[in-house]
Amino acid sequence: MPAPRHPKDALFAGEKPFPVIPACEHFAGSEKLITKALDLQERLGAVFDITCDCEDGAETGREKAHAEMIVGLLHSPANRFAMAGARIHDYTHPHWKKDVDILVGGAGAVIAYVTIPKCTSVDQAAEMIAYIQAVAKKKKAKREIPVHVLVETHGALHDAWDIAKLPSVQVLDFGLMDFVSGHHGAIHASAMRSPGQFEHPLVARGKAEVVAAALAHGVVPAHNVSLDLKNAYNVFRDAYRARHDFGFLRMWSIHPSQIAPIVDAMKPDLNEVATAAAILLDAQQANWGPIQFDGELHDRATYRYFWELLQKARITGVKLPDEAARAFFD
Repeated sequence: MPAPRHPKDALFAGEKPFPVIPACEHFAGSEKLITKALDLQERLGAVFDITCDCEDGAETGREKAHAEMIVGLLHSPANRFAMAGARIHDYTHPHWKKDVDILVGGAGAVIAYVTIPKCTSVDQAAEMIAYIQAVAKKKKAKREIPVHVLVETHGALHDAWDIAKLPSVQVLDFGLMDFVSGHHGAIHASAMRSPGQFEHPLVARGKAEVVAAALAHGVVPAHNVSLDLKNAYNVFRDAYRARHDFGFLRMWSIHPSQIAPIVDAMKPDLNEVATAAAILLDAQQANWGPIQFDGELHDRATYRYFWELLQKARITGVKLPDEAARAFFD
């Protein structure tokens, strides 16, 4: 009797796989803060990525040394999970190509992704992505480097659907602060925090457009930061609204205290995880044909939903039922 087929083979054969990446992306700029984040990752486990920041983290005139410092940390034993990427300078900055030369050239085998900020058009994003991949190829990285693109300008929002379908794009990030600032006072500063960031029509439109463009092209939509550094419940509430009201599957953190509430808010419902596991186990035994479960009919359409839910549960640290864990992840 043939071995049961795995859901990724039975349900998604020939399709571009949807990225399975953590629901939290933590930004850190200085060597001290990056090291602290790597230590926290060691304690909490692989439930968040770390974005080592060149754009706002590097002192003027020390861009080269800053990028080299990041390469050293990416190669260090502290980067045990290889779940740290880097944000480079924007297209108008004279050092952006040198950032790529140093980061991808020096750490192409271990860098988790490269984040591009402040794009103003799809052509600009395409040029930067092409340069990133050319350096990776030149340095024999043996893989395409995943790219995250910040949508925080009028031009990037206008071209979001075209940016999302560019090769190598893994994440579309919504950048709230620059987006609001780019409206020249037409959007009040209250829209940089809750509840305004979810209710102002122009901001809500921007968020919805980023999510729709990302999901239509198999890309993860990531939500902006919460400015609240002291109240964990407010951070949880922001992440919950981002996930459930808009469909974001990932969110930035700018302080270690924000990581846990973001991950908790992004976790799938535990009852739904148990149901998903049971349905998929039954479906696997039926060789992925239609089944009845708890009085309902299920087929490949629902199986795909439940399989992605199970993967999201695992990457957010939810303990899966033992039988499902053995069948699908061992």
